[in-house]
Amino acid sequence: MKTEVYTWRLSPALKTSLEHEARRRKISMSAALDLAAREWLDKGSAAHDGDEEQLRLKEAASRLLGTLASGNRRRAETASQTLRQRLRKRHGR
Repeated sequence: MKTEVYTWRLSPALKTSLEHEARRRKISMSAALDLAAREWLDKGSAAHDGDEEQLRLKEAASRLLGTLASGNRRRAETASQTLRQRLRKRHGR
C-alpha cells in the first residue's frame, strides 16, 4: 500500500514525455513514475555491484603482487641515483 507522498518540479517537456509514455504503456502516471524510480534504483545497485567486483579483483591481484626480491627496501627511493651510477660506470662519464 502506498502511503508516502513526494512532490517535485519538472520541465513541461519532461512532464509531457512522462505522460506520453504512461499512455503508451497503458499505465497510470503514478505507476510510470514508480517504475522509473525503481529502474533507476536497480541500475544504481548494479553499478555498486560492479564496484564490489572491482574491489574483489583488486584484492585478488594484490596477493600476487609484491616487492622485488633485491633485499633493498629503499629501491624505489634510490632508483634514479642507482641508474645514474650504472650509466656513468657503463659509459665512463
